[in-house]
Amino acid sequence: MSSDEFSIRVENLAKRYEIYTQPADRLKQMVLPKLQRRMHRPERSYFHEFWALRDVSFDVRRGETVGIVGRNGSGKSTLLQLICGTLTPTLGQVNAHGRIAALLELGSGFNPEFTGRENAYLNATVLGLSREEIDARFEDMVAFADIGEFIDQPVKTYSSGMQVRLAFSVAINVDPEILVIDEALSVGDELFQRKCFARIETIRDKGATILFVSHAAGTVIDLCDHALLIDSGELLTVGQPKRVVSFYHKLLYAPAGETAEIREEIKSDERRPAATGGDAAVVVNATPLGADGLGREREIFDSGMVPSSTVNFVSKGAEILTPKVLTLDGRQVNGLVRGRRYRYRFDVRFSRPLYYVRFGMLIKAITGLPICGTMSEGRLLDGKHVDGGGRTASVDFRFDCLLNPGTYFMNAGVFGMEALGQPETLLHRVADAVAFRVLPVADNASTELIDFNCESLVQFDG
Repeated sequence: MSSDEFSIRVENLAKRYEIYTQPADRLKQMVLPKLQRRMHRPERSYFHEFWALRDVSFDVRRGETVGIVGRNGSGKSTLLQLICGTLTPTLGQVNAHGRIAALLELGSGFNPEFTGRENAYLNATVLGLSREEIDARFEDMVAFADIGEFIDQPVKTYSSGMQVRLAFSVAINVDPEILVIDEALSVGDELFQRKCFARIETIRDKGATILFVSHAAGTVIDLCDHALLIDSGELLTVGQPKRVVSFYHKLLYAPAGETAEIREEIKSDERRPAATGGDAAVVVNATPLGADGLGREREIFDSGMVPSSTVNFVSKGAEILTPKVLTLDGRQVNGLVRGRRYRYRFDVRFSRPLYYVRFGMLIKAITGLPICGTMSEGRLLDGKHVDGGGRTASVDFRFDCLLNPGTYFMNAGVFGMEALGQPETLLHRVADAVAFRVLPVADNASTELIDFNCESLVQFDG
């Protein structure tokens, strides 16, 4: 890959920290090893090593949006700081090509005694803008931050929300070629968040590279071309956002004693040959619909339409079995007719007592975007108790198919308490358990994913 094709290249990157048990050990480390070398004695270390990152390598092409997911403490923020140059790597190197705007700890660089205006000019200068460029963009910065007359008040009088709004506004108005974001997409209220997303989408559409950390799975799936999963400083997998997020959730909800096995499973999946071409990455052997499929009024079942993206989570006393979509009279189908009602059915086998058990389902688009989901009970306290192992529950969700023609996926989940007094947890989940298609509709005027049965009325004067 030439330098013209990529914005970021990370090669064998590692970051090590020296952890000292007590302050005196730091002084010992500065002095004693030198004396030991001079006296020809074995050197002793007075710290223990912590590797925040180990041997991380990946490339990001120009114009790509890449999400980074992982459990807390996995090394995500360290990676972003190394890419931005605010940390120095212990091993390896980072090559970034283009002006970087970083949304890391928003507002942390503000001087509380300076006004918002003064801090905006200072921060924009650090990001590489000239005085003339800042003058030309300042009104846009102020308008986006929407803090009114406070722009000329000392930052120490700002709320935390006002500080991050101003910092976000400055960073995204420097026309970055690379935008780096660390959990900064939840600033302000819902209207301001939507404004932030809209501006990020505009930056992306202009060809900028975006690299960001987020715990919001829907954001990663919706925005990203690729995703990275990092755990304990190690890059486990890189790939399609929906699949990477599913692995992340499987690791996140795994019992502590089984994380090592799941990590190896994820890494072995990374070594498999990738599926290619359209829906083949997520559905194997689906029979294509011919021209005679247009306007079908009867459901079909295609035995070859099997998701290759299924992820089976670790069981905590419950196991989901045989999920399928049925007509109301019980026929198994995966070619659905828009506007009809269907059943999503699965069994759950229990291996031990569980409390306040609830069941869930979720429909997702082919990109992994969640479209619709529901729980068997709205309140935790309405969940059911399972008094022992060996019991089985049959779960039946009924839904109206309001989706436009396309391919979709069903998740199945079981939630509950492993012991009374504990928080509700995920007992089992199967991601992409079932794939189905909504069959073509003749003369379809509805667009996008969902048909809301909209009606139009157009009148011409005269």
